[in-house]
Amino acid sequence: MARTGKRLKAAYADLETSAVLALDAAVRTIKAKATAKFDETIELALNLGVDPRHADQMVRGTALLPNGTGKTVRVAVFARGARAEEATAAGADIVGAEDLAERIQGGQIDFDRCIASPDMMAVVGKLGKILGPRGLMPNPKLGTVTPNVAQAIKDAKGGNVQFRVEKNGIVHAGVGKASFSEDALVENIRAFVTAINRAKPSGAKGTYLRRVSLSSTMGPGVRVDISSIGAADVAQAA
Repeated sequence: MARTGKRLKAAYADLETSAVLALDAAVRTIKAKATAKFDETIELALNLGVDPRHADQMVRGTALLPNGTGKTVRVAVFARGARAEEATAAGADIVGAEDLAERIQGGQIDFDRCIASPDMMAVVGKLGKILGPRGLMPNPKLGTVTPNVAQAIKDAKGGNVQFRVEKNGIVHAGVGKASFSEDALVENIRAFVTAINRAKPSGAKGTYLRRVSLSSTMGPGVRVDISSIGAADVAQAA
């Protein structure tokens, strides 16, 4: 712990914590400060002008990162018959019906995304108290309840990131790895912010996108100049 503290202190030593950097400079800085012995995740945090306690200010959705997340995503699929075969062929890690439900009820939740064909929701619905708190409950609004399970699997494994605003108005997301190129990270960040702006709820008042920060798993954080992001629809953020 002390070694980690010293390393982080050193990382902050030549960093002006009050500075607001253009996106490319922020990415370059965070990559340079990601000095852990593993490939750190680059994390984005957005402060939004919403109060998610009100239904018309909830921000939730998905963003497809063009360069992926750098993370291996294990996908479980609820399907039967031809759709189960389709899911297996598409690369699902776990495919099942009642047997998969029993596995989950027994505490074996060894997957990162759960997808279901619409006809399986009678089975999946009983798992809400288990999957819901973990953010794994299939939802048609997130594209995880769909007759096209193959596409959903492809998206999940190819960089589809789910987001949901926390009670304090913050959205967190991993947008790649420190090993990614600067250009790849910039593209992913712009894609994510575009998705956030498109998910702007009807009840949001005043400035919607208030603050953007970037960090790595073990490194310091920096603020990003919102105007430098250049994501589609960012002009409508305020």
